[in-house]
Amino acid sequence: MKNKASCFRYMVVFQYGSAVLFNIEDHEVESHLEMVRRHASGLLTEMRRDDYTVKEQPLMTGDMQGGPDYIVLKTLDTDSIRIIGSVLGQSIALDYFVSQVDGMVEGFADINRAMEKTGTFTMDRTELIKLVGKANSNLADVILKVGLFERSEIAWREAKYAQIFEYLREEYEVTQRFGNLDFKLKFVEHNIRFLQEVIQNRRSDLLEWCIIFLLTIENVIAIYEIVRESSGVSL
Repeated sequence: MKNKASCFRYMVVFQYGSAVLFNIEDHEVESHLEMVRRHASGLLTEMRRDDYTVKEQPLMTGDMQGGPDYIVLKTLDTDSIRIIGSVLGQSIALDYFVSQVDGMVEGFADINRAMEKTGTFTMDRTELIKLVGKANSNLADVILKVGLFERSEIAWREAKYAQIFEYLREEYEVTQRFGNLDFKLKFVEHNIRFLQEVIQNRRSDLLEWCIIFLLTIENVIAIYEIVRESSGVSL
């Protein structure tokens, strides 16, 4: 028992912002997170948390068995902890990005409702460009920083770790949740394209009115010149 991973406490910290704590009591969590905060940047105001139980049963016949909010392993080692930590970290990060996109979807829903009532909207081009950047950065962060589609090297190495990895991804519905996120981002993208066209048409209309105004001034000047010349000839 001396060298068993279950006898130790672990904290797995990921660059994209998730931290997974193992075998750490609730009253000790904050002190461990404070160590992370001292070396972190871009901290979020809201912390998301999830609990998951890992059990060890050396006498079980298979390598693992899953249940609601828990997993039972025949052998709990540091590689198992890394696998579990990676999926839990991705799940929490995915929650954050989903909440960001949900906020964007709700914002566009408000814009659409306002357009339904008034027939226009007040967003300018700068605000729209910011939304484009936010949507693109969210998708890029999920794929590149969180590494949602990257398979763990440990899972490639041994089948029992691959089994844990695939089970947890299925348990946390990682692929389905990303599919929902991607669908919402497509909705945002569709709205952005529509609003870009509206803004472009608005600018085109303004340009047309400017041209009409300039032509009107030119015609007025021409008429004035004709009238003045006619008056000079009469004299």
